[in-house]
Amino acid sequence: MASMMRVFLILLWTTNVVQPNVPHDAGVQVFPPVNFTLTVSALAQVLLRWKPNPSQEQKNYTIRYDVKILSPVPEEYDTKKTHSIRTAALHNGFSAHIRTLLLHNDLQMRSDWVKEKLLPPPGSPETSVTNLSCVTRITISSTVSLHCTWLPGQGAPEDTKYFLFYRYETYTEECQDYIKDKWNRNIECRFSVTHIDPEEVDNIIVIHINGSSKYAAIKPFQQLFNQNAIEKVNVPRNVTVFLEQNDLLATWEKPISPFPKECFEYEFYLFNLKSGNKQILKISSNDFRLRIDVTSRYSIQIRANHHLYCTRGFWSDWSEIIYVGQNKLENPVAWILAVLCVLTCCTFLLVAIVCK
Repeated sequence: MASMMRVFLILLWTTNVVQPNVPHDAGVQVFPPVNFTLTVSALAQVLLRWKPNPSQEQKNYTIRYDVKILSPVPEEYDTKKTHSIRTAALHNGFSAHIRTLLLHNDLQMRSDWVKEKLLPPPGSPETSVTNLSCVTRITISSTVSLHCTWLPGQGAPEDTKYFLFYRYETYTEECQDYIKDKWNRNIECRFSVTHIDPEEVDNIIVIHINGSSKYAAIKPFQQLFNQNAIEKVNVPRNVTVFLEQNDLLATWEKPISPFPKECFEYEFYLFNLKSGNKQILKISSNDFRLRIDVTSRYSIQIRANHHLYCTRGFWSDWSEIIYVGQNKLENPVAWILAVLCVLTCCTFLLVAIVCK
């Protein structure tokens, strides 16, 4: 009897280990979603869509879905919806898995995974552009310009024509202003005005470059840029520099930008024209005071960037050079001796001429 009881307890323990998340309702099964599809709905944007399995019992269960993005960037999340949108560079394809989650009280069951993928577009990777770099600027009229540069792929034929598109939220536009290399291939693009909102923070700008050639399929290339991370910050405005006794005082206004002044930091370049000494000082405010050598003349320039917590962009150009102070002899006694020396030499020369 005791041995039979031990066997029963072992079987009961094994059942609990193998099926820890099975609800008490006998015979409940979890079925995977059906009609799982991936659709390119915009540049670098994928729509994931599926339907609940019609065989799945509803009852009083909570049904959610596990989504696992495998490539190009791994990501996992769950959702109650039967669709999901993801933004990703798609030139190397896209792959995702999905499964059903059934929740009841503290118990949870999972179905098998359903898999789907998008194949990469045709073309050899060596035909895609390389070294893509983009910069935005906020203009005086509060619009945003965009400038991108790239290099032709090493495997691209000489007759390759590249074409650039940018997407911002739901708006997509093709470049109309290209700069070409000596083989007449597009290697730069400029948008003087875009639909990029200068007041948005951390939005994504999608750049898509495809191409055509008579001799080969040109593989497209996509890259995602953080809006603020590629901003070329404007130069600080109304820079004023003056001397107050032995101190140099400087004030300026923040660059043209919707960001508040707290979002900026500055570099202050001070060059002593007399000694040749150079200093670059980091400053977080819009004014500055520094004790200097008042017998020297200085050249001064200032540039700006975002603080890290406002998403750092590219440093602005340096402001125009401002000069302050004038070179003086440090010791007035030395100046007097120099004058006396010159006068003495002139006197001797005059005497010599008269005597002759």
